[in-house]
Amino acid sequence: MDAIFKALNDPARRDILDSLRKKDGQTLSDLEGQFEMTRFGVMKHLGVLEEAKLITTKKVGRFKHHYLNALPLQEVIDRWIEPLLAKPAARGLLDLKQQLEGAAEMSKPDFRMETYIQCTQDALWEALTDPDAITKWHFMCEKVTREGNTYTYHMPGGNVMLICTETLQEPKTRIVSTFEPKWDETIRASRFEYLIAPQGEFCRLTVEHYDLNFPVVEGEGIADGWVRMFAGLKTYLETGSTVKYADPEMGG
Repeated sequence: MDAIFKALNDPARRDILDSLRKKDGQTLSDLEGQFEMTRFGVMKHLGVLEEAKLITTKKVGRFKHHYLNALPLQEVIDRWIEPLLAKPAARGLLDLKQQLEGAAEMSKPDFRMETYIQCTQDALWEALTDPDAITKWHFMCEKVTREGNTYTYHMPGGNVMLICTETLQEPKTRIVSTFEPKWDETIRASRFEYLIAPQGEFCRLTVEHYDLNFPVVEGEGIADGWVRMFAGLKTYLETGSTVKYADPEMGG
């Protein structure tokens, strides 16, 4: 918490966060031209923001891209601002983040599956979080776009299939995310969790899906979708091949 307040105390760092909010994924060179300071000065501010986990980074080739990470700010709101604003009518919204993060420990998943993939922990993490990588193994999606912590899954033709917003990341080990189906408006939003555990030259990947409002039937619906996704992910990571394990009856 101290690191967050230290990072936000400087107006230059707040300006950098504002710039990333407007355009995520900028490099040091992209940011350097926007501020009246040296390249080293911008780099130093980025280091403080990264240490406070207010930004995350991804290196592509020789370029390092910077992304706004709003989750630590939500923790500040929960601790310091929420008690001043909370009213019974608004309580559900203010508690959403806590419910999403803690529910997996307090309730039983409606669906759970695990597999073993011969790959590194870094490779698996990238495959689960990089939009371009997801399109290579997702059984139905032609394109995945990302804005902040929200991923939008597009089917062939451009229709939105699914929207997922990450509410918690424990780098390389755990992701908690919402699951908002758009292929059927009668299906309410739920949540799922990825758990990664390295096992020597393999990784064990577990998915747990919560808050489903219908029975999970093996070989159908949500359960079938997860099987197809894990099959595509395993093939992609172990062979480098892109295989879409789509149901022909769904037009895949």
